[in-house]
Amino acid sequence: MQIPPTRPDKAYRDREFLNSRDARTIRILAEYTQAMQRLQEERVENTIVFFGSARIKDPEEARRILEEARTSGDQERVATAERGVTMSRYYRDAVTLSRMLTEWSNGREEGNRFAVCSGGGPGIMEAANRGAADVGGASVGLNISLPFEEYPNPYISERLGFEFHYFFMRKFWFVYLAKALVILPGGFGTIDELMEVLTLIQTGKVDRPMPAVLYGPDFWNDVLNMDKLVEWGTISASDLDLFKFIDTPEEAFDYLTGELDKHYSG
Repeated sequence: MQIPPTRPDKAYRDREFLNSRDARTIRILAEYTQAMQRLQEERVENTIVFFGSARIKDPEEARRILEEARTSGDQERVATAERGVTMSRYYRDAVTLSRMLTEWSNGREEGNRFAVCSGGGPGIMEAANRGAADVGGASVGLNISLPFEEYPNPYISERLGFEFHYFFMRKFWFVYLAKALVILPGGFGTIDELMEVLTLIQTGKVDRPMPAVLYGPDFWNDVLNMDKLVEWGTISASDLDLFKFIDTPEEAFDYLTGELDKHYSG
């Protein structure tokens, strides 16, 4: 009797194919569908998104780094560490604001709650997830695979941590469920996320109210001169109303909860 040839693998079991250029659309669809399925299963319908630098340290860690720098006697290292201590207040404030928002959300009816969402990594992202975890709230982490810096922080809720390859799919999930934004100091990535979301709001691609807080006016006014964009005619004066500068967790909490109650209270 003739022995039948070996049966080939099904396409969806062929790792070489799935990791090939030709299967890119399948991988993109997988990053969309897996996130959608899990978020639905965990009943996450609304998020408050925190953006900010991965490099900003917990105040305790920042002080430890400063002490080590002073011991070394390297003045450049000391100056860098002193700046790190100054910036660490944004980590502390992100924890506080996330905790306050999560406590407020926990008191709302199921189906009308808001989960904190971050990029899932260290720094400000960790602080946002940490604040939610402190009061037993669900929080989402949308991590991205990078050759350096990014790793999932330990405060993301079980089953709400995601690992993306494609930046644009990660950005989609940042925005799709977002009802409010908190943008803390950050670098290229944070500014990219800020500008993309402001563009979506400005152009009406986001078809719902989305209050946006630029947290830390000293930083943002030093880094971005929005008034000059108006002066040069590249944005309208009314575009400055798309965001609000705020500098304390209490003020940010009052503004965001007021806006969310006004637009999403039932």
